[in-house]
Amino acid sequence: MVNFLTSFSFGVGEFFQRFVNMFSVEIGDGSSLVFTKLDFWLFFLLVMAVFSFLHKKLLVRSFFLTAVSIFFFYKTSGLYFLLLIISVTVNYLLGIMIHDSLKDNRRKWPYRIIFGPLIRYLFFRASPITRAKWLVAFSAIFNLLILGYFKYAYFFTDSFNEMFHTDYELVNQFALMGNGFFGEGTFVEKILLPVGVSFFTFQNISYVVDIYRKEIKPVKNFFDYSFFVTFFPQLVMGPIVRAKDFIPQIRKPFSLTKDEFSWSVIQIVKGLVKKIVIADFLVIHFIDKIVFTSEAFPGFVSVLAMFAYSIHIYADFSGYTDIAIGLSRLMGFELKPNFNSPYKAVSVADFWRRWHKSLGSWLRDYLYIPLGGNRTGTIGSYIAILLIFTFLIFITQWYALLYVYGILTLIYIIGLLTINNFKRYVHRDLNLIITMVVGGLWHGASENFVIWGAMNGTALLIYKYWSKISPYEDSKWKIARVWKIFLTLSFITFTRIWFKLDEDGMPLTMLNQIWNHFDFAWETFVTVLNTYQAVFWIMLGGYIVHWLPDTMKKLYEDAYSRMPIALQAVAVAVIVVLMYQAVGSESAPFVYLQF
Repeated sequence: MVNFLTSFSFGVGEFFQRFVNMFSVEIGDGSSLVFTKLDFWLFFLLVMAVFSFLHKKLLVRSFFLTAVSIFFFYKTSGLYFLLLIISVTVNYLLGIMIHDSLKDNRRKWPYRIIFGPLIRYLFFRASPITRAKWLVAFSAIFNLLILGYFKYAYFFTDSFNEMFHTDYELVNQFALMGNGFFGEGTFVEKILLPVGVSFFTFQNISYVVDIYRKEIKPVKNFFDYSFFVTFFPQLVMGPIVRAKDFIPQIRKPFSLTKDEFSWSVIQIVKGLVKKIVIADFLVIHFIDKIVFTSEAFPGFVSVLAMFAYSIHIYADFSGYTDIAIGLSRLMGFELKPNFNSPYKAVSVADFWRRWHKSLGSWLRDYLYIPLGGNRTGTIGSYIAILLIFTFLIFITQWYALLYVYGILTLIYIIGLLTINNFKRYVHRDLNLIITMVVGGLWHGASENFVIWGAMNGTALLIYKYWSKISPYEDSKWKIARVWKIFLTLSFITFTRIWFKLDEDGMPLTMLNQIWNHFDFAWETFVTVLNTYQAVFWIMLGGYIVHWLPDTMKKLYEDAYSRMPIALQAVAVAVIVVLMYQAVGSESAPFVYLQF
């Protein structure tokens, strides 16, 4: 009895200490507030407890969730929460100013007392539409400078030094100013990447541009806008939320039916299983052991590791978004699905329609179409493609990609000289390459991400032309479909060598190892299977479940939804206990946390 009371007291004390640490003002690294940790679920339960009392008061609800989200960001990124607040405030004001400029509105908003005379001075002779365009341009520059400085400053500096044989060093001017104002040591001098900066800057840009396009009106309340940008389930890793999809929900009363509750729980549990059982197990027990020491294994083992990495990265990122979508729905808000079974894709184009849909649609609407899309090119198209070619020539060591682009350039020149209206295809292809390279660079500040984006862009170009003459494009044969799925998956897996190994030169080292020392032997293959038996069962299970028809997946969702709430709770508890018991204590960070 004494031992039981002692253990119980210790457990309660530890539980209480977790709450104290979680809500202390001490800056954390955010590792305890990821979806797979107990601290996050304690945090979420407390948020939901308060939310249940506030949800009917819409303005108070927006203020509360903004405060919670900023605190969440503070615990993950420290004083960079000030950057988030500045970003939200500036874009909120710009949205109002653009709307008023388009309407030529003379209302006495508070910002006009400060900014009104300045705007009239700068745009004295400008028309309302011109003023709005300049404000949109300012918003884009402001947001991209935030993203560029904190994410790409070192990358661009190193690239410039390598291209022009200079030796410039980067100095964090913001840290110097901050330390001078707040005291020495407040900010570290090295530029650190705030989590989620790639996501919230894109959301800010889309909001301002959509106002300019008259697709939405600016929100009337600052806390509604701040809630939209900072909403904590999707703040640090997405999906990228569009204002026209989310903001109308903010002023709707809270609603959650039993079926919606059950569906939300399914998404959360499904996401946890994907992350913990599949993604973490594969990367900890197999992938990282192989790809970072590929010279110690026959080449075919590295190939197996990369196919494991493909299911790992899908399970990792889609697992996160499943949880984010489930959490959001529990609070009464809907986020759009971010994945649609991407490894069922029958082409590279089909894959990119299914993978990270929120990023793909953002790049299409705010980059590809403004560049001219399928119709024409702009001066921006030519400037961007020149910069990309210059970068590839001076920086990359993978010359095969340069040869491909050289051949494509020759084909385009011949086409322009011999085929009528061929210019339209040239513009379309330039815009597509630019979009994919920018998409690659969005993922990380490394030449390998640029190469990864360029390879996918090239594959899309080749597919667009091949699809016009392919005898199998519309084939109904199942064997043709299976072959196309396998070929697409193999190409995507091949390009992910540059995604996984972000250090310059490592992908080529691994490719050389695979090519020169493939050394496939049945006995070795069997030995590898036996050594990593659990890994291959999980990997196989992951692919099989992924390839199941959606109708079969819906069966278990419907069966769970029909269960009584008490039985649902027992089922979830059993799954969670078994899941954590089976995989052990090791865990890996979410892949997209670095973006």
